[in-house]
Amino acid sequence: MRFRLWVIGLASVLLTACYHKTDSPRGSWARGCDISWLSEMEHDGVAFYDEDGASRDCMDLLREQGMNAVRLRVWVNHATGWSNLPDMLALAKRAAKRGQRIMVDIHYSDFFADPHSQTTPAYWQSYDYDLMLEAVQEYTLFVLYALKEEGIKPEWVQIGNETPNGMLWPIGKLSPNADGTTGSDEEWTRYAGLTAMGYKAAKEAFDDINVIVHVDNAYEYRDWFWRQMRAHGGKWDMIGLSHYPMMAAWSGKCWQEMNELAEKNVKQLIDEFHTPVMICEVGMMNYGTGALYEQVSTLSDSVMTDFVQRMERIDGCAGIFYWEPEVYGGWRPQEYIPLGWGGYDMGAFTPEGRPAPALKTLLKSGKERKL
Repeated sequence: MRFRLWVIGLASVLLTACYHKTDSPRGSWARGCDISWLSEMEHDGVAFYDEDGASRDCMDLLREQGMNAVRLRVWVNHATGWSNLPDMLALAKRAAKRGQRIMVDIHYSDFFADPHSQTTPAYWQSYDYDLMLEAVQEYTLFVLYALKEEGIKPEWVQIGNETPNGMLWPIGKLSPNADGTTGSDEEWTRYAGLTAMGYKAAKEAFDDINVIVHVDNAYEYRDWFWRQMRAHGGKWDMIGLSHYPMMAAWSGKCWQEMNELAEKNVKQLIDEFHTPVMICEVGMMNYGTGALYEQVSTLSDSVMTDFVQRMERIDGCAGIFYWEPEVYGGWRPQEYIPLGWGGYDMGAFTPEGRPAPALKTLLKSGKERKL
């Protein structure tokens, strides 16, 4: 495999590493932001402002609001170069210098991986299962040793992104079953094996890193998923969930019910599987100008306040990461344009480029909280 010699050589010179210090202790409540689009936004000339209207570095601004952790995705080989390893490393170095704890979100894809799309990287598409296991192992080591070389010790790593239907399709796909579950026994063996290999590689790079397996829809109690994962040899240290409570069109539920179900679900998962739960993604609605924006912003802050209070009450909930809060003003990434996609409308900055109330609520949460 193309990473093997590089990883082995790098490991030999990293016997002792001097890591960046963090602002908050390992294991304390994560007040996090996924800001993977930040470098592209800066490249496009997007600016960020404090309450006085002064232009500021976005990471500095978020840190002053209370952010203590950053989540960064990494794609294997995306055509634009954004969110590939060099871009992720550049953002990670900036975050580490500012005392931020780091979560690495490895998609094992060349583009967004989610429940509807887990496309195998182009370079790996001819691999059989054994070669795919090797690719997961070596790419995980490749990413994590690159961070180690920069003196960055990530606290968490995701082995895949939103994988209730498996990853690295078709080899690691979990097919839908009539009862609402996914995966045959054979499919679970393959998917859990891929996850276990990612777990093993992550622990080889950093023996105390928290390995996360991440699924969507925090309001759905899919205990069968975790039972199947465990029964087939899958491993994790922490369960990761996504939560977008204002997306009634997706769920058919109002935000109050979605928050209530998420609280119940998180408690049950912690009780049954005896591992912490991290809210790896949360997002609220954020669009419009003038009176419409004020109405949406006020409601979003109410939804966030309710959700944060519910999660703070749960022993074993490790924290919350806002997904791409820095997006505002209709900005969209380069890869969205040929797809005809609009701008992301669940960021958490005002139309003037300042942190919005919902983001401030999250970033002041759990100040003294530790697991």
